[in-house]
Amino acid sequence: MSAFVTLANSFYASYRVQRQLLIDNTLEENRVYATKLAASTEQFLKSMQKQLAYSSVIAARHFDDPAVLQSETARLKYQTDSFNSVVLTNAQGRILATSPDSLQLVGHILNTPGAIQALNERRPLISQPYISAAQNLVIVISTPVITAEGKYLGYIAGTIYLRQKSILNELLGEHYYRDGSYIAVLDKERRILYHPDAYRIGEVVKPRPLTEAARKESNGSLMVTNLAGQNMLAGYAVVPSSGWEIVTQRPTDSTLKPLEGLMVKVLKHLTPLALLTLICVWLFSRMIARPLWLLARSANEMDKPDISTNIREIPSWYFESNQLKRALLIGINLLQKKIGKLKFETQTDPMTGLFNRRGLAMALESVVQMRQQFSAIALDIDHFKTINDSYGHDTGDEVIQSLAEQIRHNARESDILCRVGGEEFLVLLPDTTLAEAQMIAERLRQNVENLVLPGIRPITISLGVSYWNQQQGEPETSLKRADEALYKAKQEGRNRVVVGPQ
Repeated sequence: MSAFVTLANSFYASYRVQRQLLIDNTLEENRVYATKLAASTEQFLKSMQKQLAYSSVIAARHFDDPAVLQSETARLKYQTDSFNSVVLTNAQGRILATSPDSLQLVGHILNTPGAIQALNERRPLISQPYISAAQNLVIVISTPVITAEGKYLGYIAGTIYLRQKSILNELLGEHYYRDGSYIAVLDKERRILYHPDAYRIGEVVKPRPLTEAARKESNGSLMVTNLAGQNMLAGYAVVPSSGWEIVTQRPTDSTLKPLEGLMVKVLKHLTPLALLTLICVWLFSRMIARPLWLLARSANEMDKPDISTNIREIPSWYFESNQLKRALLIGINLLQKKIGKLKFETQTDPMTGLFNRRGLAMALESVVQMRQQFSAIALDIDHFKTINDSYGHDTGDEVIQSLAEQIRHNARESDILCRVGGEEFLVLLPDTTLAEAQMIAERLRQNVENLVLPGIRPITISLGVSYWNQQQGEPETSLKRADEALYKAKQEGRNRVVVGPQ
């Protein structure tokens, strides 16, 4: 009887531990997942604000040229597909250019909440949701158009449609699961900005423990009951720039469903052994408990880099522990892949596959930590705006991609290749002297000059070269010298290599 009671108590305790472990892991996974999504959304919003800021500078220079203004709104709309529509207004709110043209709003004066806020505050803004002039539920991301002398001319804004296909839906929609899990996004007023049920978008939810918790801390997790009375395991995180709350939820029943079958199988295996002999119960209970204990301990150490190796070394001699081990390994692998994918996407330029500015910063940090000297080549395409104006932005993109291929073709495996702007590129050459870098730059210039692109006039590039070692201060100074040399190459007539001062 004592052995049976002990076994029953152990069985129940194991069930409770595994149950709580699954709940805790799911809560933590949802918290981490929501935090990653918030970081991705923050990066996305900052990227869009940078696009608008760049366009505002162009608009300020050509504010009296409707063709340029229309071209810039079209570029914002179609180059990255970040916005559903783009508008540019003057200081009175009258629309000067818009994309797509089908909106037919040029000449109209906007008096929507987003337009009024942008005109009044005259600073970069992310608006609250409202009904637009085209009768869409939208949020507006805007930035003022200001001249070099500080004169306010108007603003340029991109809209995201909440109830139609948009970049926000694409960013969050791919994370929808079939086990009842889902993601929701709420603004500061608890209005739903994204939800798998499109009919709920725009709805203002009542204060609940989850929304109140999100107002007190930037991220966390919580067990809650949804409006349908279903118990959910929720993680939440706040997007810093907009104050949006990203909530990831999974039904508690879905989380615990595998545990029920597992415990039934454990009971079937243990009961006959317990009835046969107390010694077998004692021996086999120890053998059975050890893999589970190791797996449970490993589950609490999932943030360690070598956790997968540790789990693989756990001896799983029976079905249940092997399935748990396999499930943990699969979960860790999926999590690492998602993190790796997010990291790759944040460091890589999607058009060319080269590093972006974030990737450049990481690579530069690595080169400096390894105490490597390097040379830098800054380059861009001569008269690239003329190419865009003459052949269109699609052709301009093809030119940029062709130049990227030429850079790869002329680079070594150890070289760091980056696209740092529209048509601007930067190449870091570790352990390369200034003379060698100048030869490489000249070879690249000649190859580009001889490059034949069907249907396009020959293109040329201007290049600036600089050198850095440990005795020359911060490595960023070398990049600045390469930029200055590039600027000098432009001044001297383009299509040439200029070596910067050392």
